[in-house]
Amino acid sequence: MFILKNSSSISQLARLRSPKFRQTGSNCTLSFWYYNYGKSVGVAEMQLLVDGWKQPTVLWRTYYSEGNQWLKAVIQLGRLPHPFQLSLDKISLGVYDGVSAIDDIVFENCALPPPALSCKGPSHFWCRDTKACIDSLLICDLVDDCGDGSDEDNCNPDIQCDFENGLCNWEQDVEDDFDWIRIQGPAPTVNTGPLKDHTTGTARGYYLYMESSEPRQFQDKAVLLSPLFSPSGNRTCIFRFHYHMFGKQVYKLSVLQRTMSNTKGRLLWYKFGNQGNKWIKQTLYISSSNPFQILVKGTVGDGFTGDIGLDDMSFLGCTLYNGNLPTISTTTSGTSLPTTLPMNNCTENEFVCRGSGHCIQMIQKCDFRPDCSDESDESACVMEVCNFEDGKLCGWYQLASEQMSGTDSIHTTNIFKWELGRGANLYPGQERHCPLIDHTTHTEEGWYLFADSSNGEFGYTADIATPVISLTGPKCKIIFWNHMNGSTIGSLEVLCKTGNRTSKLWTQSGSQGPQWNRAEVFLGIRSDFQIVFRAKRGVSYMGDMALDDITFEDCSPLLIPGRPCTSEEFTCANKYCIPKDNLCDFVNDCEDNSDESPTI
Repeated sequence: MFILKNSSSISQLARLRSPKFRQTGSNCTLSFWYYNYGKSVGVAEMQLLVDGWKQPTVLWRTYYSEGNQWLKAVIQLGRLPHPFQLSLDKISLGVYDGVSAIDDIVFENCALPPPALSCKGPSHFWCRDTKACIDSLLICDLVDDCGDGSDEDNCNPDIQCDFENGLCNWEQDVEDDFDWIRIQGPAPTVNTGPLKDHTTGTARGYYLYMESSEPRQFQDKAVLLSPLFSPSGNRTCIFRFHYHMFGKQVYKLSVLQRTMSNTKGRLLWYKFGNQGNKWIKQTLYISSSNPFQILVKGTVGDGFTGDIGLDDMSFLGCTLYNGNLPTISTTTSGTSLPTTLPMNNCTENEFVCRGSGHCIQMIQKCDFRPDCSDESDESACVMEVCNFEDGKLCGWYQLASEQMSGTDSIHTTNIFKWELGRGANLYPGQERHCPLIDHTTHTEEGWYLFADSSNGEFGYTADIATPVISLTGPKCKIIFWNHMNGSTIGSLEVLCKTGNRTSKLWTQSGSQGPQWNRAEVFLGIRSDFQIVFRAKRGVSYMGDMALDDITFEDCSPLLIPGRPCTSEEFTCANKYCIPKDNLCDFVNDCEDNSDESPTI
């Protein structure tokens, strides 16, 4: 089906309507192939028209020519309980020069689940009217999977929220950088964020979203706090939510669990980057021997096309806790660790959790995953993210005073070194070879780390390193922003130090321009190692090197789940679960290489 111009009016509209559909099931999707090519081809969009509702919902839109090619569009319709039509509208303003066409329209998984003769066992639920047999994990998840609403009857409204009437029992964290926004209809920025909510599948429904446009800055965080829950005991508390991460500069969404009110929590789940223009359901299994709280944290990326949405958040098998979480008392030095170890039965090869006296394996210390309830096993380690604000080094430290010149001689002084700096402290003329603004806040008041080339001599080196990292996972990488501008810039290196052996992972030499540049270094599975940034001085003072926003991404080791792997996961030989999409991709995702075995 294609469009022919048959009018000379200034504003022209071509409209193609679908038949009327009665309803759809919860997994319904629509796909089609489209062609939109030409100098002035104009906008095309797909709208949802629900009976009795005046306001249409935009499901899909293309704004401009997308080249001489057919492209596939996939639209998530979901559960639509009322009769509806779809309308494909082509808008042309003034001169129309181009071709618009559509082909191969397909509806998938749009029927309600079929009736079943029987539905036995605790893992299934028999729908009241439709007699469908569905997974019991779908009960009380704010989605009408049965088609008659019976799977959403008799649910506790205090532990589920669709945001249609506010935040329910969830609260905004007062110690983050900004708040989640409750919104209706499309997110305000083009090419990022949802077009509709998940609950109703229309522009009438509400959801939460995280705005990444100005004045938001890179790695600003918005945190949502759940109500408090009682210890799970022998049962497993299940948390379900739907998230939307669409946009070229989407950064990170994470879920954490805490048992102390003044801690950041233990990481349960996270997702990085663009996941497509769709709502995705995530299910998490939570166990705790203490009262706990769930934190949902969105982190801003390096640009305005990084909005994130949340909707339909619910708990199953969880009991609200009528009380307060305890706090960890801090000492005057600002640390939360007791000066003496508590009573314990730990061996010399185990780490003693400072708050509880529990024992964990030493390999679990400094592995980017808190295993102690007070997170003391990660307290003397490098932080996962460091922006150097407030003059903090986040665990990075200057290696001892040895300094190597260009002739490999050893110097006992360390006059050329890494130090904290900011644009507001620069002396006149220094901005020609040192950053005037940092990368985190983009202001002269923001802090960064730099090696001052007005000290030292040609060939001197300055090293700053992490404490020893015990273990990392198969996808671990370090991301950092560097600034190398000046006529006599030397070199910047990323090294891996294991015992007495040092290997070079990344290097860059010479001036890279007067801006912050992003770099990424893959680490993968490593144990008992340090990461070192080495600055090598050039021939004169016109060559400072700076670092900011250093992030260890996806670095925690794999965790064996307390459940069997699902049908969409592969069971590694070591019992880890990984997505089946990661099989045979030349990456050791299992840590034992069983996902890359030729026998799969």
